[in-house]
Amino acid sequence: MSKYPITIEPFGEYAMLIKWPEEVKEPILEDMLQFGNYLEQNCLKKGKWELVPAYHTMAVIRRIPIEDSANLKRELLQWYENATKAELPERYLWKLPVCYDEEFAPDLKEVSDKLGLSSEEVINLHTSSTYTVYGLGFLPGFMYLGGLPDSLQIPRREHPRMKVDAGSVGLAGQQTGIYPQESPGGWNIIGNCPIPSFDAKKEPPSFIKTGDKVRFYEITEGEYQLFKLESEVGIHQIEKIKLDADS
Repeated sequence: MSKYPITIEPFGEYAMLIKWPEEVKEPILEDMLQFGNYLEQNCLKKGKWELVPAYHTMAVIRRIPIEDSANLKRELLQWYENATKAELPERYLWKLPVCYDEEFAPDLKEVSDKLGLSSEEVINLHTSSTYTVYGLGFLPGFMYLGGLPDSLQIPRREHPRMKVDAGSVGLAGQQTGIYPQESPGGWNIIGNCPIPSFDAKKEPPSFIKTGDKVRFYEITEGEYQLFKLESEVGIHQIEKIKLDADS
């Protein structure tokens, strides 16, 4: 794994926050994931700790209060120096269906007009890219996906909606993402994915994790309804491809 200048500080009573350089880059994300994998395999007792990586920070959370944060900081710094041959955790490329029909894409025309593209060009660009999951947050299971083409980058809506449907696929700044639950939201909605990305009854609740990759493909309204029904009864098989450690 690479080595970056990291800083570590207490993050409340139960956690430490490890900070990498403030850049959104895959090498930094991979370094975090490698170190997290090393910690889980060699340093932290399973079931007593949780690691939450996102972008360029990783929270190291203990189930009970941390008694000596200064000592834990020293240990984490030493473990980072020792983790020279740490491996990436298992990662996948997930292929997710999206219906871009008008009823699922209330902002597609406005996005197209603002970007000077046709709706078809927006869809083609959105489905032609491979996105990296840089973090999960905002809502349980909400994926922040980096890798949006420059030509699709658009600011958040000036006036957020009070209700965004579950499964809505949106654009905001340099990112795209899927709303896992119905909620307020200010992203530009260009489609809807019929596959739930979060289910509190399952373990883990989110089948996609930080470090995975995502590609979208276009489906018809009929396929949308079929995939949604298959997901509800638990028979839909999501296509996934295991990524090599050096991908």
